[in-house]
Amino acid sequence: MPAAADASAERIRDVNTRYHDLAADSYDSKWGIDFGETGRAQVTAKLAKALGHEPGAWGDALEIGAGTGYFCLNLLGAGAIRHVTATDIAPGMLRALRANADELGLDVETVVTDAEQLPFEDASFDIVLGHAVLHHIPDLDRAAAEFHRVLRPGGTVVFCGEPSRYGDQIAAVPKRTAIATAPLWRRAVGAGRRSDHGGSDPDYGHALEAEVDVHAFDPKALRLTFGHAGFEDVRIRGEELLANLYGWWLRTVESTATPEEIPQRWRVFAFRSYLSLQRVDSSILEPHLPPELFYNLVFSARRPG
Repeated sequence: MPAAADASAERIRDVNTRYHDLAADSYDSKWGIDFGETGRAQVTAKLAKALGHEPGAWGDALEIGAGTGYFCLNLLGAGAIRHVTATDIAPGMLRALRANADELGLDVETVVTDAEQLPFEDASFDIVLGHAVLHHIPDLDRAAAEFHRVLRPGGTVVFCGEPSRYGDQIAAVPKRTAIATAPLWRRAVGAGRRSDHGGSDPDYGHALEAEVDVHAFDPKALRLTFGHAGFEDVRIRGEELLANLYGWWLRTVESTATPEEIPQRWRVFAFRSYLSLQRVDSSILEPHLPPELFYNLVFSARRPG
């Protein structure tokens, strides 16, 4: 559910800061974030899909809304970027990111800032990137202009994991199905009902969750936004259809159960089957269907040289 239509930009920023600070400690476990071989393969595949070719190795990277580091730390580990400045509006997320970086032995600079007024000099970075962040930004036109400003001529912008307008609507279907089937699923796996579950979605009924999302994107509108900011060669592709439907069902039914009672064998099965559906989407559906049919959009663009 998006923020109210009359919500001010200040309200949206405040809610996103408070929510993501609260979510930071459990974020990686909630979303199944991996910083090993699987995670590196996921992010490099997303990057290649957005670019239309295998990624090279950028020198100075800026991540917008870096969260706990899923995108930038895995890209660092894979050698796709050499140095990263990770930004986020929520200090708690960057504390979690630094902890992850320390555990992985990676060197990262972190800066608390919002995307619409970046505290960096013009032409400071070779690539600006992010994952599942643009839909939280109140003034996307202003943010896109900032991305253009801090990029060096010929630099690249890449964003992945952004919800499409149609995909955001169809995500409600597996959530409703999951709520209806959750009692049967808990009985089958032998897990008890979570006592503090709100009964509506996989976000544990947190009051702020309903206000953190601002946009769901139409590919044409996204192309226009970045074109008006001065970018060229805007490339947009869809990502995840079957995997999304299954993933939302998984997250929703699992959120109704006491976490420590969910069997490990179920977790392994769920993760492997989700990855299998991702492969079906990537190899069969994504090359042939228009991007607006998918849950997520991935895109890239270039600042003229």
